[in-house]
Amino acid sequence: MRTQFRNRTEAGERLAERLAPYADNPDVLVLALPRGGLPVAAEVAKKLHAPLDVFVVRKLGLPGHPELAMGAIATGGVRVFNAEVINALRIPDEVVNAVTTEEFQELKRREKSYRDDRPPPDVEDKTVLVVDDGIATGSTMLAAVSALRRLNAARVVVATPTIAPSTVEYLSKHADEIVAVIIPREFYGVGQWYEDFSQTSDEEVRDLLETTSHGVMPAV
Repeated sequence: MRTQFRNRTEAGERLAERLAPYADNPDVLVLALPRGGLPVAAEVAKKLHAPLDVFVVRKLGLPGHPELAMGAIATGGVRVFNAEVINALRIPDEVVNAVTTEEFQELKRREKSYRDDRPPPDVEDKTVLVVDDGIATGSTMLAAVSALRRLNAARVVVATPTIAPSTVEYLSKHADEIVAVIIPREFYGVGQWYEDFSQTSDEEVRDLLETTSHGVMPAV
């Protein structure tokens, strides 16, 4: 088997094969982390005959050090804070609040762009397959998993074409299951596992959701 995916569509097809046990289950919901996760998740939802939607997550990065997450906000108004980081670095409340306000505006902009006036997905008591096109450090996916827990998802499955091996161990402490196609010994970045890793645009996200009848993949 080839060690690279041609593009996100093929990655989604191969990932769907690993997720076959979840097919035709009315309690399963596929959520994509935009933007790159949407083309992958669209193929997964199509193969599994499952509803598809987006789940927008925004990390709350420390000013000057955006890679260091103070927490995250997500679709549904969920806020998750990393008390360990905030307390250890003595980050003032006004800094946390300012970053939260800024990222909340960007989250609302993206949700409006992707979803128009549709309500956020109802994940309560659902088995949620949360999909991205690849996972390096796992910080954004962890924020998504934490948010879905807050929204009372019954089971949270992290699904991705490729993931760093150290991140599998890290996320396994938080997700119910991790499903991946390629878990390489050496992981330098998500893009190395794709022949075509061109950026997914907001327009492509909207088109994919529109194609799926406003987020629901019809059974075929």
